[in-house]
Amino acid sequence: MATSTPTMSMNKLIHRAVRRDLDRFREALDAFSDGDRERAAALHRAWVNFDAQLTDHHEGEHEVAWPALKAIGIAGPAIDSFDTEHEAMAADLATARAAMNKLSDSASETDADAAAALMEKLQTTTVTHLDHEEQVTESALAEHEVHPAMKEMARNFSRRSGPAKAGVFFAWLQDGATTEEMAALRATVPGPVIAVLAGMFGRRYRKEVAPVWAG
Repeated sequence: MATSTPTMSMNKLIHRAVRRDLDRFREALDAFSDGDRERAAALHRAWVNFDAQLTDHHEGEHEVAWPALKAIGIAGPAIDSFDTEHEAMAADLATARAAMNKLSDSASETDADAAAALMEKLQTTTVTHLDHEEQVTESALAEHEVHPAMKEMARNFSRRSGPAKAGVFFAWLQDGATTEEMAALRATVPGPVIAVLAGMFGRRYRKEVAPVWAG
C-alpha cells in the first residue's frame, strides 16, 4: 500500500508529463535539421505515444473523472467549461497530428517549422486548460482523497487499462519526472505495482520513445 500522503494528485502528475512532452517537442522541432529522416521518424514515434496519452487522458476524464468530481462537489458549470476546453484542445491536437505525420513523411525543415507553430498553439490551449483544471480540482481531490467516489474513480481508470497499456503509461509518466513527482507517484500507487507494470510492460516505451528525448 502507499504509505504517505501524495504532494499532488495523479491528475496533476499526468499534467506534468504532458507539459514535459510539449516542451520537448517545441525544442526538438525548433532544432530540426532539414532532411534528417532518422530524427523525423523518432519524433513521430514520440508523437504517437504523446497523442495516445493525451487523448486517453481527456477521454477518460469524460467517462470516469467528471462523475466523481461532481460527487465531491465540483459544480456542473466548471465541468462544462472543462469540456469546452477539451474540445479546443482536441481540435488543436488534430492539426498538430496532421503536421507531425507530414513531417514524418518529408523530413523537411519547412514542415518542421509548420509543426512547431501548430505545436505552440496546442501547447497554449492545453496548458491553459491544465492550469484551469488544477486550480479548480486539486484542493478538492486532496480533501476528498478517501471519498468513495475517488476510490471508485481509481478502480474505473484501472479497468480502462490492461497491463500493456498501463506499463507504457507508467514508463512515460516517470520519464523526466522530478524527485517530487516520483515521491507523489509512489505515495499514490504501490511501488511494486509501478515496478512490475513499467518494468515488464513499459519496455516498448523505453526502447522506442525514451531514447528520442535522451540527452
